[in-house]
Amino acid sequence: MDSSNRRGFVRASIALALGTYCELGRGARPVAASDSLSTTRKEASEAVVRTLTRLRDRHELPGMVGGVVQGDDLVAIGAVGVRKAGSVEPMTTSDLVHLGSDTKAMTATMIGSVVEEGKLQWNSTFERIFPELASRIHAEYRHVTLWQLLTHRAGLPANGPWWALGSSRSTTEQRRGLMRGMLQAAPLSRPGTKFLYSNVGYALAGLMTEEVTGLSWERLMRERLFGPLGMTTAGFGPPGALGKVEQPWGHRKLGASYRPFQVDNPPALGPAGTVHCSLADWGRFASLHLQAARGRPLLLKRETFDKLQTPPPQSVYACGWGVGERGWAKGRILSHAGSNTMWYAVVTLAPRRDLAVLVATNAGGDPASKACQEAIKALAEIVPVTALGNRG
Repeated sequence: MDSSNRRGFVRASIALALGTYCELGRGARPVAASDSLSTTRKEASEAVVRTLTRLRDRHELPGMVGGVVQGDDLVAIGAVGVRKAGSVEPMTTSDLVHLGSDTKAMTATMIGSVVEEGKLQWNSTFERIFPELASRIHAEYRHVTLWQLLTHRAGLPANGPWWALGSSRSTTEQRRGLMRGMLQAAPLSRPGTKFLYSNVGYALAGLMTEEVTGLSWERLMRERLFGPLGMTTAGFGPPGALGKVEQPWGHRKLGASYRPFQVDNPPALGPAGTVHCSLADWGRFASLHLQAARGRPLLLKRETFDKLQTPPPQSVYACGWGVGERGWAKGRILSHAGSNTMWYAVVTLAPRRDLAVLVATNAGGDPASKACQEAIKALAEIVPVTALGNRG
């Protein structure tokens, strides 16, 4: 992505680092920008804080952070609540949030770059990528394609024996063990015929990429996605140092109260759901897909984004994106939610409005889900309806 195409978001990120955006209990500091632009963003961010405060209080959550991206610019952001139940450290707009299954669209995007290089094809199969294992896996799995894995149509179960894969082994070796174990029994449905949401499928799609590149999924994500997009805060696993409250903790509700945890999904599950980053960096990724949906692709070719954002026939799930329509979006949306049971995060792109809304809370469960979904629509209303008439 060249500097001219990133300029808007870079400018917003610099402003964020300088404290332009409103946080709970803080005012905005002036920056070198037009008074009207600064005032508009300050008002929008204050509206984010008001919305998140209302929803956090209603659903009794530890903390929430949310933001709005328009085009390639982060136009509003806010954070409320605390990093850890029982502590006083406030949630801030620069805190890291765990994305859970929102990782899937990132994994698929990274894989798109490998496809463009010709090292993989969307129709690459287990039999083709792992010929030495072909005779040892169930016949119906031999011809499962990368595309079927990324669209949850491979007949694989939701999860596997993650914690039995050997923590002393590399994550690539663990995923290889997962493949050997999961592909022996018959599929739950005939591959290509039915949508079955599967973290296993995404882990194995990541393994295919590791096999043809000789690099770990974690390194591929850093080099092919996080680095080019300037996502300097992106990493894997629970945010922050263990035992410290320098970053938010995740929470589960036990009885009437939330209990904090600093754990995550097993590392082998990574391609399906272990990424964390700041909301601003998550917004960089959202902007990448938003602009592609509007016919302005960056980083990858237009046809690659079309593949990533288009579901198979009779399906509403593309590669890490659920596709539908919403009235407030004035048409098509691309959306996904993620949770490791201790966090909840939702992103929704509205291409016809050139708008992306992102919300996360450091809690899992139904109240967290409801709060985030309500916040998506409420925050979308903060920004005026513009940019109608594009191809999205």
